[in-house]
Amino acid sequence: MALKNKYASAAEIPAELKPFYVERDGAWLLDSERNEELRQTNITVMKERDALLKRFEGIDPDEVRKLAAEKARLEEEQRLKDGKFQEVLADKLKAAVGPVAAERDALNGKLSALLIDQAVVTEATKRGLRPTALTDITARARNTFKLVGGLPQAFDGDKPRTGKDGFSPLTLAEWVDALVSDAPHLFEANAGGGAAGSGSRGAGSGVVNPFRKESWNLTEQVKLLKNDPGLAARLKASAN
Repeated sequence: MALKNKYASAAEIPAELKPFYVERDGAWLLDSERNEELRQTNITVMKERDALLKRFEGIDPDEVRKLAAEKARLEEEQRLKDGKFQEVLADKLKAAVGPVAAERDALNGKLSALLIDQAVVTEATKRGLRPTALTDITARARNTFKLVGGLPQAFDGDKPRTGKDGFSPLTLAEWVDALVSDAPHLFEANAGGGAAGSGSRGAGSGVVNPFRKESWNLTEQVKLLKNDPGLAARLKASAN
């Protein structure tokens, strides 16, 4: 397509062509140097296209694929004749299992993340985890814990982390207890440290826990669920 030599305003110039125009005397004129650059670029592209077309002239892509498949079949037959059955079988299994293995690994990763999320939220909820801190604490947990034998285990890089006794693996409960001190903004101000309180009180909340067996109260449960779902969730978790 030939370029116009002149436009009355910049708004009239197609966006992709604006680099090739300059403003002079209140109008937009075709920049001869840029126009020559564009022309040379088009010539180069056309030459490359023609060279590729000539290179593959008369070649049918579908036929090429069939020939490649036939070549692979003949090579496989020759390998079988040479007694390389195990190699052929291994290659076929690799080709078939590769995508399945990748999908399996992806699903295992998602399952691990979900199980770690569930475990840490359960522990943190007992200590007054703020509902707005779920994303933060689960991200921290995923960076620290891996599933080992179906259970979360803490690591520093590839090295397992130990708990307070310096020997046993660090537990989720110990890790969350440390967070209560190190990242108090993740927890309610009155949550305090350590595990949930005993008796009928709940998670340092200072209120009777209506979800505990000894203080079960369905009316209070309904009120809490309606007025303060976050506290209700924490009390329910600490009652288990």
